[in-house]
Amino acid sequence: MDNSQITAPNRVAVRGGMIKADNYYFRKNKMSQRGWNMKVIPRRGKHHCLAGLGILLITVALIAGMMGCETTPDYLEIRNWYDLYAIGGNLGGHHLLMNDLNPATDGYGEVASETANQGKGWQPIGTSDDPFTGSFDGQGYEISDIFINRPDESLVGLFGAVDVGGVIQNVKTVNATVTGEWAIGSLVGENWGDVRNSYSGGAVSGADCVGGLVGGNVGGVSDSCSAANVTGHWDVGGLVGCSDSYGTVSNSYSVGNVTGEWAVGGLLGSNLGGVVAKSYSTGGVTGDDYVGGLVGDNQGTVSNSYSIGSVTGEWYVGGLVGDNDSLGIVSNSYARGSVTGYSFVGGLVGSNWGAVSNSFWNIDTSGVNESDGGTGKTTAAMQDIATFTNTATEGLDNPWDITAVAPGDTNSAFTWNIVTSQTHPFLSWQV
Repeated sequence: MDNSQITAPNRVAVRGGMIKADNYYFRKNKMSQRGWNMKVIPRRGKHHCLAGLGILLITVALIAGMMGCETTPDYLEIRNWYDLYAIGGNLGGHHLLMNDLNPATDGYGEVASETANQGKGWQPIGTSDDPFTGSFDGQGYEISDIFINRPDESLVGLFGAVDVGGVIQNVKTVNATVTGEWAIGSLVGENWGDVRNSYSGGAVSGADCVGGLVGGNVGGVSDSCSAANVTGHWDVGGLVGCSDSYGTVSNSYSVGNVTGEWAVGGLLGSNLGGVVAKSYSTGGVTGDDYVGGLVGDNQGTVSNSYSIGSVTGEWYVGGLVGDNDSLGIVSNSYARGSVTGYSFVGGLVGSNWGAVSNSFWNIDTSGVNESDGGTGKTTAAMQDIATFTNTATEGLDNPWDITAVAPGDTNSAFTWNIVTSQTHPFLSWQV
């Protein structure tokens, strides 16, 4: 590093032998920048050829169109564990799960059980050098009791690495046991593609970038959920461990419990410049520093989201966000879970260096009357639609996109619904 290029940080925090200066972390005489293409997803120069590849793909598409080529893919049917394992030899193919896979299905003992691969269990599909680029449609079927024990390996999950253009959708991983080191998820370890309408349940553990569904995300995660209990050290989230500047998480939720040390969130451990929208979390969150009900460390955008789980930590602890960085934006969101911590503790945000607007927390249920951003409200006020529509209300600059509905009903024409005097706001896509 050229010392002449080092400038004084705008923000320094010291805690537990670690120093955070802006977006740099110093620990044990090592420094790593937490941001795009650094720790989250090292890709060995891949982007140098993306422009050329894009031109090539466009040319091929034009030629195919002029020749009238058929573009509908031929799907390879997956009926047992051997078929699933064989995807590793056809990473660009289109795969269709035809039935549930469980311990009674052919091949489980050989490729997915505790005795498979010398006790390591399942071999993740795709690596950083050779990722999955095709499509996998689970058609709503379950893949249950998959076992992975690779504590010294990175990019661990049913799929180890999914590249740009790769799609994983409509699949459920049930009662999974997944252990790895970095970028660990029940379904996908490292995602550069799209994960849609998928579910995970079981237990996921690792060191860094650990999520119930996806470990490291630079792609899209949408319409998905996780009930997995997640344990890790850094960047630990109920749904996604860490999401980079191009990562999006939308219309998704998590209900499992999350335990970690640094940057621990009910939905997402670290949001490193990405987008979290129309999502929520309900599980309990426990950590040391940078602990949030929804996001532990936010350096991106959080909007139209909420958290209701209990949050326990030491420093930088918030009902929704533990630490909102100088680049962090939080809007139209709320929290109502109990919050407990030692220093920099808030009902909505523990520590705020960015922007927080049109957001609230419940002072009755949180047990906290302070927050570094947002406005505290009573339970009665949080169940009153006027709190979110009348700009004369303290803390509301612009009305939410919300409407009142009858109990049991939803109105998808609005982002938010509320049953007056009975519920807090909830997202209209929730069933």
